[in-house]
Amino acid sequence: MANDKILIVIDMQNDFVTDALENKEAQLITDGLAAKVEEYMQQDIPVFFTRDTHAENYMETQEGKFLPVPHCIKGTKGWEIIDALSKYADESNTLDKLTFGAVNLPAWLESKLGADAMNELEEIQLCGVCTDICVISNAMILKGSYPEKKISVLSEFCAGVTPESHETALNAMKSCQMYIL
Repeated sequence: MANDKILIVIDMQNDFVTDALENKEAQLITDGLAAKVEEYMQQDIPVFFTRDTHAENYMETQEGKFLPVPHCIKGTKGWEIIDALSKYADESNTLDKLTFGAVNLPAWLESKLGADAMNELEEIQLCGVCTDICVISNAMILKGSYPEKKISVLSEFCAGVTPESHETALNAMKSCQMYIL
């Protein structure tokens, strides 16, 4: 691998930015995040995406009972990566996850990069939405799987459910020895 880091863009999907769970803070990070992804792609820094993925029975699930707003139903416009990033995301670099954190994320990354490349990797960067739900969940999975790797959160390219919960999540990740950039 030509670089010592990768970027994982968490759940930048229509339903979290402009549709079912519209978030003004997420809308504000979109242009800067698209520019960062473009910059990394030009530098051959691997960029991966996650996609929150639910089935038609979402309202019958535990999450549906806690958050009774159908969203990210597989195959819908709301499930798709936002237009500003869609040209960078395809099936080869996008992981569908069924809950907040993708427990298979470390194995999936190793299948994409190779075990040796993952061992040599110095830093895993994360950004996206929601800082206080899916970003923190995936960051914790990665920190638990790779305790000696630098796990960094690009805070200017993250948005939480609220600005307050965004800050709370950043502080929690910092307490867990992650780098908040």
